[in-house]
Amino acid sequence: MNDQVNKVNLLGLSLPKLIAFFESFGEKKFRAVQVAKWIHQRGASSFEEMTDISKKLRQKLEEIAEVRDPEILFQHFSKDGTRKWVVKVAGNNSVETVLIPDGDRATLCVSSQVGCSLDCSFCSTGKQGFNRNLSPEEIIGQLRVAIGSFGPFDSNGPRRVTNVVMMGMGEPLMNFEPVVDAMSLMMDDNAYGLSKRRVTLSTAGVVPMIDKLGDVTDVTLAVSLHAPNDALRDKIVPINRKYPIEDLMSACQRYLDKCDDKRGITFEYTLLKDVNDQPEHAHELIKLLKRIDCKLNLIPFNPYPNSGYERPGDETIRAFQNLVHRSGIVTTVRTTRGEDIDAACGQLVGQVTDRTRRSERYIKLLDQSLTVRDNLGL
Repeated sequence: MNDQVNKVNLLGLSLPKLIAFFESFGEKKFRAVQVAKWIHQRGASSFEEMTDISKKLRQKLEEIAEVRDPEILFQHFSKDGTRKWVVKVAGNNSVETVLIPDGDRATLCVSSQVGCSLDCSFCSTGKQGFNRNLSPEEIIGQLRVAIGSFGPFDSNGPRRVTNVVMMGMGEPLMNFEPVVDAMSLMMDDNAYGLSKRRVTLSTAGVVPMIDKLGDVTDVTLAVSLHAPNDALRDKIVPINRKYPIEDLMSACQRYLDKCDDKRGITFEYTLLKDVNDQPEHAHELIKLLKRIDCKLNLIPFNPYPNSGYERPGDETIRAFQNLVHRSGIVTTVRTTRGEDIDAACGQLVGQVTDRTRRSERYIKLLDQSLTVRDNLGL
């Protein structure tokens, strides 16, 4: 039993960490590359499948390592082609991941935490509280589940998942190292080989961690804005009380300055009836976003029980979009997908056992956490 518990799950090791793992028991770097390709490109879940590796090494790996995917508790396929999985993770919890097909594209929405601490007022995930961070293997495991849902892996076939967005349950930047490790695997040519423009991290605005992210990667950045001024955003996105809009916009510009190619930030804006969907809000938003290279993604609110919010009418949504778009800011409206299986944006809810952390307490804990990180030089 103890041997099983101590086995290293290779699924979540970034290539540098996988190389270090192999070198720790005298194996060469190229063996780690071979194994990475078997796991991530061919979908291997046992070492016996890895036929170009010596029997002696396979036996050694069986003793000290494993390739263990998350257990699928439920899967639901929507009439519009959207697929949703509830997968079991450690601690008797579960998270959700959603695949959204669109022509020759398929975008996977990946969770990074069990629940979420930020408690954005319109999001059902935040209402269940926060339990823990996901490990890299639990994050990558969601991608493996989605790819495997189409049948055996085929490294020479068309991509089954063309884009990944870290927009599922949780705030990715508060699970920094595991998320970065998982994204590096997504972009590694020896693993999933996605371009940095096809891997997007969405944040509610953890300013110091946006700066840290820019030091280690330049994946596409999306920011959950949802309000054009601090007074309103304080109510909708409580982390704004810690990092107001001006600080957030400055961090976004610093992130773009670190990128080695020309691209912009995607700002996400959930439209809530009679809350942030009026012409005056659009004019404020235009003034704010004109300062930075960006595009705006409008998300009509997806209702869930007892949310306290409603979806604006189609006419209001179109008027808001047209007003911002005419100012020169590229403005799209996200098509609601998977609503019949509760897979739409803001509807993801997994099983969480600890619901005690809420916005006010979280802001205090966040301050303490970032102070510790600073002191440790992280």
